Amino acid sequence: MGVTTTEAGDEAFMRRALELAQHAEEAGEVPVGALVVLNDDIIGEGWNQPIVAHDPTAHAEIVALRAAAVRIKNYRLSGATLYVTLEPCAMCAGAIVQARITRVVYGAADPKAGAAGSVFNLLESPSLNHRAQITGGILARDCGENLKSFFQARR
Repeated sequence: MGVTTTEAGDEAFMRRALELAQHAEEAGEVPVGALVVLNDDIIGEGWNQPIVAHDPTAHAEIVALRAAAVRIKNYRLSGATLYVTLEPCAMCAGAIVQARITRVVYGAADPKAGAAGSVFNLLESPSLNHRAQITGGILARDCGENLKSFFQARR
């Protein structure tokens, strides 16, 4: 099971995550998009929908992980890469560890709640039974501007 590691591949998948974030924004949700890739194939996609779904766990990452697990009929997603436009929070990092995601690629850092190195680093914690490789800052400007403009419009 391969993991995409090229910068061009990471950017292409992050562009898709940005497209998914637009679905969230159109629904009035914080514009975060995520996808799970296995062997260069997208196996799960998601965007933030806790408000619409009345579900506090419906973050983009969780939605994408659930879709990927259903698609491959396995809750373990070993060998897969998760792409997300915003650094995962602690809840999502915990789900990523439980799913055994091999690599996490995120766009914008989250200096208030990031759990992939900004505030916490749960994804590489030696205390947990699984660790994920982290690549941050892919299309960070685009991802950050998307979030910034969303919150500016709401003020």
